[in-house]
Amino acid sequence: MPNVIFFEICVDDVERAAMFYGKVFDWRIANGDDPSYRLIDTGENEVGGALMARLEESDSTINTIDVPSVDSVAKKIAVAGGKVLAPKIAIEGVGYVQYCQDTDGNSFAIMEYDESAS
Repeated sequence: MPNVIFFEICVDDVERAAMFYGKVFDWRIANGDDPSYRLIDTGENEVGGALMARLEESDSTINTIDVPSVDSVAKKIAVAGGKVLAPKIAIEGVGYVQYCQDTDGNSFAIMEYDESAS
């Protein structure tokens, strides 16, 4: 399952963001006591991060999310209402990265490890 270690993503609409990230990455987003802060289980019952209501207009986060296929996930992002911002970039000997945005305009990257990338 796609994963990063921990992150907080600031959003304008926490519920909409929960739906977006749940659809794209199959993350389980918990409803808590505070509707402006929701913990994200990114796999194997591990809290990987949180969605939180944006406090300042400039609040955002850019994290790189490990995925099995950049091409496949980029398609899911577009279908879920997000945007692919740039073409897939090869990082020689490492893999491929692609920059995207969610439905709130937050930028993030998806990364596919592939040592044969050039």
